This record gives sequence, C-alpha cells and structure tokens, in this order.
Amino acid sequence: MVKYFESTNIYYYTWEQVVQGFWKRYPNPESDHVLSEDTISREVKDNKLITKRLLTKTGRPPKWGERLIGARIVKIVEESVVDPKERTFTTYTRNLGYTKVMTAVEKVVYKVSDENPNWTVAVKSTWIDSKVFGFGRAIQAFGVERMKKHYQRMVVGFNYVLSKLYPNQTKVSDEQGAGGSGSSGHQTHISATMIPGKDKIKDAAKKASDIAKSKTGIYVSCQPSQT
Repeated sequence: MVKYFESTNIYYYTWEQVVQGFWKRYPNPESDHVLSEDTISREVKDNKLITKRLLTKTGRPPKWGERLIGARIVKIVEESVVDPKERTFTTYTRNLGYTKVMTAVEKVVYKVSDENPNWTVAVKSTWIDSKVFGFGRAIQAFGVERMKKHYQRMVVGFNYVLSKLYPNQTKVSDEQGAGGSGSSGHQTHISATMIPGKDKIKDAAKKASDIAKSKTGIYVSCQPSQT
C-alpha cells in the first residue's frame, strides 16, 4: 500500500514574489539539512521556464533504520515549470538515494489564491512507498512524519526568506496570519491517506507527468526510481 498525503499552504505574498523567492530559499535558518543545490538545465520553451536541479540533503534515520540506511546524504531531483500566462508554478521532486528502502514523489503547485489575488496558494501532494519486507508500513509511516516536519520547516524558512526580500509586506503577512496561523504568517492543512495497490503511486505520478508534458512539450520525470 502506498502512503499519500496532501497539504495546502497560503503565503501572503503575490505569486510573482513567491516564484522569485523560490530560487532564493537557501540558505535560511530552517535549511541546515540542505547541503547544496545545482542547476542541471534551464530553458524557456513555449513561454514557460523549465528548470532541472539537483539538491543534496542530509537526514538522520531512526534507530531501527540505521542498518537499512547506511549513508545519511541523499540526492534529490527537482524539476519545475513556471507558466507566467496561467500564473502557475509546478515543481516535481523525487529521491535518488534510499530508493531500495523508500521512494518519495512530490508535486507542489503554486497558484494565485481565489480568496485574494495578492496571496499565493501552495498545494503539495506526496506519495511514499516502500518495498522492504516486514518494514514497509513502518518506513512509510516514518517517511510521512519526516516529510511533514520537513515541509513545515520549509514553509517557515521560505516565509523568512520572503520577509527579507519583501519587508514592506511583512507586516501585512503577520496581520493576515494572526487569524489562526501564528506569527509565521501562513496557514497549513495536511491530510493523509493509505492508497492500496502498487500502481497507485505510478498512476498518480504519471498523471502529473502527462499534464506537464502536454503543457510544456517535454517529459517531466516524477516516476519513482526503479530498483
């Protein structure tokens, strides 16, 4: 069974500001686990910005997983499409390391909020799978909790960067966030479900790839690595 969860977050900054700030997310006080980021390719095609990057991150496995996971450094492929006409920014990420233990596929769509055109909504979908006999469910549960914590840190760190880039909106962000999201100026909703069947993660990831392909004319790989 594949573990799936979705989270929705509101940034109290314009879509253009969020997109520009995305490329300047690191470093920030919450990103000590991000060791490096390298751009592999970047091009403009059909008026869309297509970027492929390689991120290097570190993560400490749980005690029971130390025998399964030797290295504590993992490579992440990040592919993204910026569509200024539709005002959407879509990112796809998948892990290159740990694939024999766990695969994680993520898709995040940044779009203009329907509630306020000066806000940006980020909808994140994550699929986590593990084929380790006898430990699959435990690894999936660990993966979900780890991804949730990392996403929360990412949101806080990203808001920190945005507040530095656009200080004039920091006060507005704090005021809007005071209604229930705390001083960090964001709101997050997370839900998780179990998806039966091995093919669900492939179908979901393939659907995301097909959508990107139809819009950009290129293949955006978000399939889990095969081991």
